[in-house]
Amino acid sequence: MAMERSSRQQFASDNYSGICPEALDYLWKANSGHESSYGEDPWTRKACDLFRQTFDTDCEVFFVFNGTAGNALSIASLCQSYHSIICHRDAHVETDECGAPEFFSHGAKLLMVEGHNGKIGPEGIENIITKRTDIHYPKPRVVSVTQATELGTVYTQSELLDIHEMAREHSLKLQMDGARFANAIAHLDTTPREITVDVGVDVLCLGGSKNGLAIGEAVIFFDLEAAQEFEYRCKQAGQLAAKMRFIAAQWLGVLESNGWLRYARHANDCAAILEEEIKNIPEVEIMYPREANSVFVKMPEKVIDAVRQKGWAFYTFIGAGGARLMCSWDTSENTIKAFINDLKKSILEVS
Repeated sequence: MAMERSSRQQFASDNYSGICPEALDYLWKANSGHESSYGEDPWTRKACDLFRQTFDTDCEVFFVFNGTAGNALSIASLCQSYHSIICHRDAHVETDECGAPEFFSHGAKLLMVEGHNGKIGPEGIENIITKRTDIHYPKPRVVSVTQATELGTVYTQSELLDIHEMAREHSLKLQMDGARFANAIAHLDTTPREITVDVGVDVLCLGGSKNGLAIGEAVIFFDLEAAQEFEYRCKQAGQLAAKMRFIAAQWLGVLESNGWLRYARHANDCAAILEEEIKNIPEVEIMYPREANSVFVKMPEKVIDAVRQKGWAFYTFIGAGGARLMCSWDTSENTIKAFINDLKKSILEVS
């Protein structure tokens, strides 16, 4: 029995999208003959070397199945159970990881910081660090930032440097949730090194599934000491892929072709087009600066319901209210036009 399939693109999540051609092509290439398992294969070795070239530094690279594992395990590698992790109150590690960072760190506590447009700054970090210093309080050990943020904004190099300086002043490590790191790079028009190694990031969780891969995130340690025995964490957490070459090969495809950045720019550009169209609709309000590939909007509940009844999917529980419209590596301008037309019709229907 054939599975019913809808070809309509959606704005709910960049996870909705399929596999980009470069990743799919390399999956086929890797599917030839037999190779060693558990990462002892030439595809994985080549992908790790290519990451070192991409970030222009020596680093240790590990592949996991998803972002939850990448964030939770990397944070756990930086702290002990009696430590705490400082993050924005809307950070994915706080709101959407089902307690995984606390679980894998055996109890380290997340401490939330307020911050404008989804960003934290050195003052907020220092307030948490200096709030209490007694033995009854979980000792701050890690600062976690999301690049791009959960609200679609992007940390500049200067902002990250300020965070790094505050972290180092208090002997804290810096972890970056880079689920949409490629979109941040595309927005800043900078190099991967300039907003990681050069600003003191100790470990980056680089998103692949939101950037054209079928599955697989790269956990990249710039702090080589922190990377020691990380493979044991992956194994224990069920994140050591037996046929790792099929994760690594996808990364080769998008890195060698520069597809990871080309597709990120496309997603950002589509979000910019969507934003401009929405600005011309008085009944809909843009909530946050559009810097990456998402547009957050505020519109009446009746309009939201009407648009959804026309078959459109989008989230309304992410960030501080409103609806999130997320563009993907393959979003088309025709999809944007169709959505805007249905949005305008919905407004007329409920008015």
